[in-house]
Order: sequence, then structure tokens, then C-alpha cells
Amino acid sequence: MNNFRIAKLIIVFSSLSYLSVIFLRNYNSPENIEKRCTLKFEKDFKNSLETYHKEWDRLLDLADKNYFKCMGIPQY
Repeated sequence: MNNFRIAKLIIVFSSLSYLSVIFLRNYNSPENIEKRCTLKFEKDFKNSLETYHKEWDRLLDLADKNYFKCMGIPQY
């Protein structure tokens, strides 16, 4: 009976470890990071009709900086 509990514990721990490694590998893939960053900062790129040219340029610069920061690309 005790061996069955130990085996069950090992199987559960192994399964959870395997699933967490798979999840983290998928979550941190470059494609998924790019999708998350694009969705997060997509609203910054939308131009309303009432936005002035200088303000729009400032908003685009801010959105670019935030996107690159999210992607982990160094800024100079």
C-alpha cells in the first residue's frame, strides 16, 4: 500500500513538472511574445480623427518604445 502511494506521488509530480515545462516553453516562444505585445500595444497605434499631427507622432513614438520594451529589444 505504501509503494502505491509513493508511485502515485511520483507520477503526479512528474506530470505536473512536464506540463509546466511545456507551458513555459509555449508561453515564452517568440511568436507568442510577439502576439501578446502586439495586442497589448495595438490600441496605441489607432489614430482618431481628432488627433493632431504632433500628438500623433508622440503617440507613435511612445507605442514603438513600449512595443520594443515588451519584446525585450534593447533601445539605444
